Amino acid sequence: MPSNYQIKHTVQFPEQSAVPKEQSDNILFDILLEDILDNKSYCQELIRNILKLPYAQLPEFFSHHCDLVEDPIKWINKFEKLISENEESFVSRTMRGRMMKCYTIIESKRKELEITRNRHARRKPPMQYINAECEERYFSFREVKSKVNGMEDYTEKIMFLTNEKFDYEQASIDFINPKLPDYSDQCQKEIDQIQHLIRLTDEFSKQQMRKNAEGIPFNKLKINCNINQLVDIFYQLHRELFVNGKPILDGNINDFVAVIVNSFVDKNGQELSPETIKTVITPSKSDKRPKPHKRIDIDKLL
Repeated sequence: MPSNYQIKHTVQFPEQSAVPKEQSDNILFDILLEDILDNKSYCQELIRNILKLPYAQLPEFFSHHCDLVEDPIKWINKFEKLISENEESFVSRTMRGRMMKCYTIIESKRKELEITRNRHARRKPPMQYINAECEERYFSFREVKSKVNGMEDYTEKIMFLTNEKFDYEQASIDFINPKLPDYSDQCQKEIDQIQHLIRLTDEFSKQQMRKNAEGIPFNKLKINCNINQLVDIFYQLHRELFVNGKPILDGNINDFVAVIVNSFVDKNGQELSPETIKTVITPSKSDKRPKPHKRIDIDKLL
């Protein structure tokens, strides 16, 4: 790619990172104010630099210029757009690799800048609420607890606390507040409590599901007649008596067996046999149902 390649599109930078020649302290990365006539020439210099610099120096180039502007996030976003608008400058395989390298550097730098901005924007709590400090940040469980309470998802809470615990354990701590518990221990206790709540919630949910499935609690009813007489009543309602062409009780044999077995006991209080009930209610087993003179004829009662 020739060093005098002319860009086809520009992006308006609200502030430029060019420096006067007498203030330049980095010949390799600096863009001299004397060489910049307007926004277009500034854009041209930025593209020229990322096209000529070795790969290994690109991250330092971006960082250097971010240090020269008041709003580095806005500046780097504009630079990203400038590259995007001039992607035709990166037509060869080598140059496309360079373009992707720049995008990767920009994304990484943007995250770094956002973390720094958020850290500075956040009001530091009083020292009595700070568990520990390192060069990069402070650790306040009181602040963390407040954030966790504002989260609704249990998984999000645990992930956040785990990251805080990991950051603390990996940090080079400069100050520890002797009046407060260990930050890592507090995070772990909070994680344990949340996991306990998850287990309780899960158990309560299962109990509620069982309760809903069981319906209203009841004791099984005792049959003081012959078992086949009761089963025959269900048979009549299912196979012999109809309303608008449909059986009064509709369902399959297994459903009837389940209802009867789960609802009744015999005259001695003993559980009913599902096999016996199924045999009696099966249409082809008429010999197992009551004789006509012992039958409880539902049709006569209706």
